[in-house]
Amino acid sequence: MTVTPPTVAAETPRRALHRLRTSRGRQAWAGWGMIAPAAILLLLFLVIPVILAFTLSFTNARLISPNPPRFVGMDNFIRAFTADPVFVQSIGNTALFALVVVPVQAGLGLALAVLVNRRLRGTTFFRVVFFIPVVTSIVVVSILWKFLYREDGLVNSMIDAVTFGLWSGTDWLNDPSTALGAIIVMSIWQAVGFHMIIWLSGLQTIPEELYEAARMDGASPWRQFTNVTWPGLRPTMVFVLVTITIAALGLFVQIDVMTQGGPQGATSTIVFHAVRKGYEQQEIGYAAAISLIFFVAVLIIALIQRRLTREKD
Repeated sequence: MTVTPPTVAAETPRRALHRLRTSRGRQAWAGWGMIAPAAILLLLFLVIPVILAFTLSFTNARLISPNPPRFVGMDNFIRAFTADPVFVQSIGNTALFALVVVPVQAGLGLALAVLVNRRLRGTTFFRVVFFIPVVTSIVVVSILWKFLYREDGLVNSMIDAVTFGLWSGTDWLNDPSTALGAIIVMSIWQAVGFHMIIWLSGLQTIPEELYEAARMDGASPWRQFTNVTWPGLRPTMVFVLVTITIAALGLFVQIDVMTQGGPQGATSTIVFHAVRKGYEQQEIGYAAAISLIFFVAVLIIALIQRRLTREKD
């Protein structure tokens, strides 16, 4: 005897639509739940501080004051450029630091990447050695180099040994003519390994067949670099230049640890000056104005840099 299975009623269009909407609603809630932690953190630590800084920059707010903040309009911005010589000096120091560090660090990182990209024994060891300063805390590095730069430190001892006592060096961080240069050297040494790795990753994306074709055409190593390597590194070059520029303009930790902006303001930078005005001197409104000026300057420089390095049709 054959048993006929019970017939299943066909799903009505209305029920199918309801089930689809329910499924999509659950997926939407799941998506919102996944992005909620990141969205909350961005809101608390990025969006709200930016809005607050923009608002405070037009007031005379102080960190601890019995008087409520008062709207002062553009007074803070006018003061920065006309009545604050340390701010103007900080702009010059920051610009000089960036103008030296960006090309030197990018070029040195590229040179090191080309060297360690060769298929030779020991290249892995050198990659690790060059990258060690990057993973070391910048505070620790700054403290170590502060001791190295002392008048009786290792740098002057090496100079004295190499020159056979003809030149004994100087107190690098306490001399206005050498303090910023000493910090530039230390900063390049500390961060060049990171950009070496970025350049190295770009080098390894270039197909080997291009080099083989260039060698078959009789191209010299320099011609291979200019016609194969450099064009292939263009996207990497844009990333490296933008990251170095932003990091150079935001110089703070080295100054805070090694010189405190001295001597005579020779190493004061925009970020350090803003922090000092905001927390040491408690002028939050004025510090917010400096921060806003810094933000606009970095944005303009990044856009100009991106435009100059964009690929042309």
